[in-house]
Amino acid sequence: MASVHDVAACILEEAGELTTMKLQKLVYYCQAWSLVWDGKPIFDADIEAWINGPVVRELYNWHAGQFTVDSWQEGDCTNLTDEERKTVTAVIKFYGDKSGQWLSQLTHQELPWKEARKGLDPTERGKKPISLETMQQYYASL
Repeated sequence: MASVHDVAACILEEAGELTTMKLQKLVYYCQAWSLVWDGKPIFDADIEAWINGPVVRELYNWHAGQFTVDSWQEGDCTNLTDEERKTVTAVIKFYGDKSGQWLSQLTHQELPWKEARKGLDPTERGKKPISLETMQQYYASL
């Protein structure tokens, strides 16, 4: 299985420079659609339900303080299978022209993020992981 760093590297290799918010949301959607299309996670890191949408803390720890990133030295795109690369490409094709803020707002309307944020005030920090099972069920129903 590829790491979340490998997926981030692949996204940036294909899409070019992105805001860190947009990178986080594209990584999230790669996980979601891999669960639906490939029947398995594309990486094994938790995705947490933060105020501005889904965030992989493992990635955040590397890009904290940056607004944009154009490459990801911690990952290697060649670690993804052909199937996983197709998933990344499809996600970028569908979501790639949207802004990070637009993608954040989209996730706020979707069940997986809402479920993980249950009981929190809108401005309250949250660390609860978004359920892979809920992601798979929700996105499969679309």
